[in-house]
Amino acid sequence: MIGSLRGTVLERTEDGQVLLEVGGVGYLVSVTPRTLAELEPGSAAFLHVHHHIREDAQTLFGFLHRDERTTFQVLIATHGIGPALALAILGTHGPAALVDIVASNDLGALTLVPGVGKKTAERLLVELRNRLSLPMLDPVPAGAGGGGASAVGDVREALAGLGYGAEEIRDALRDLPSTGDAASLLRDALKLLGAKRA
Repeated sequence: MIGSLRGTVLERTEDGQVLLEVGGVGYLVSVTPRTLAELEPGSAAFLHVHHHIREDAQTLFGFLHRDERTTFQVLIATHGIGPALALAILGTHGPAALVDIVASNDLGALTLVPGVGKKTAERLLVELRNRLSLPMLDPVPAGAGGGGASAVGDVREALAGLGYGAEEIRDALRDLPSTGDAASLLRDALKLLGAKRA
């Protein structure tokens, strides 16, 4: 089993994979869009890897941080979540944000994930409630000033109220920092959306 890879990024593919050369061998690794954007061709990279083996295929999933891999493994062990959906969930919400979303029962945040409708989101909230209470994920403690998930929820509602579509909102929220107050996050989101519409 492959647990990690350190090497040079040779190329990025349009379907969300990087070709990472390690000791003269090129490994195709599936990653989230955020990770893909950070792995510039020609740069050195270290990835925590989940080696997914099925009867008909072996796939490598790579993560910049260990808690992302841990969350990915929790997700794929959950009924009804395959690797592609788990990667989509992590591409939309980081591990700490996902813990907050499940803890606060934020249905709307889960429906931002491509391929997750309201019914699927309701089931995921129930399924993940016990699975995601992992101390290694380090969710922001109450009163620590993070407020991440609720602030993002406020921004999402504000953008919807301003008439932005679900896909635009999802793209904007994906590019926002995971911490900050609702006002500054909304300001950043509007800047991103304005730049994309221009």
